[in-house]
Amino acid sequence: MPAASPKRLGFARSQRLKQGRDFARARQEGPRVVSGCLIANWRRLPVDATTRLGVVTSKKIGGAVVRNRARRLMREAFRVHQQELTQPVDLVLVARQSIVGRGLAGVEKDFLATMRRAGLLIG
Repeated sequence: MPAASPKRLGFARSQRLKQGRDFARARQEGPRVVSGCLIANWRRLPVDATTRLGVVTSKKIGGAVVRNRARRLMREAFRVHQQELTQPVDLVLVARQSIVGRGLAGVEKDFLATMRRAGLLIG
């Protein structure tokens, strides 16, 4: 009998924060944690909801190439660990200047530390 294939971890359009009011609501109503190269703002959702992610990168961290890389790294860290979140949330990640030059391992480490401090990670 073949081994069961692992669950595919995607990041569908339905998991993205797209509208400004959703970003604003998460940033104003929810708690905030600053850790490493990330700032996390979140708003708890009902149990039957889907976790959504929004990413913010300011021009202060660099040009378009640097900002796009930062966005990709933050989205990938979320994508890989989204199943480990304790409950559905609207999560806004803001890149700090220290994200410049970091690899995926460094961003992932800061993401996990941030989620632990926020109490949003299982275990």
